[in-house]
Amino acid sequence: QVQLVESGGGLVQAGGSLRLSCVASGSIFSFNAMGWYRQTLGQQRELVAVITSGGSTNYADSVKGRFTISRANAKNAVYLQMNSLKPEDTAVYYCAAKYTILTAPNYYTAADFPFWGQGAQVTVFS
Repeated sequence: QVQLVESGGGLVQAGGSLRLSCVASGSIFSFNAMGWYRQTLGQQRELVAVITSGGSTNYADSVKGRFTISRANAKNAVYLQMNSLKPEDTAVYYCAAKYTILTAPNYYTAADFPFWGQGAQVTVFS
């Protein structure tokens, strides 16, 4: 059974940094795409960043230049370095993974990902 486990969330002052990690277990294959989505109460889950096994990435406009996604293919792990955090970045951040890639990363949607972590709370205060 595939499991994605996130870590690294927390409380940080605006302008600060956090690093999220997500490690997958139970998969004998490497995921072709992994990524991060976030969700606030009453809102739909939205893209933060995704990355393919080949290193292609896509970022939400709101995080470009501040967040960096990376991965360790051999570990089936994905990371999100978040700098210059803003109060509007406050959300539950979810790790996502999938095996199949049919389109470029900028066309991925949350519905494309069958595997999800339990979520990590990130709270940014001003």
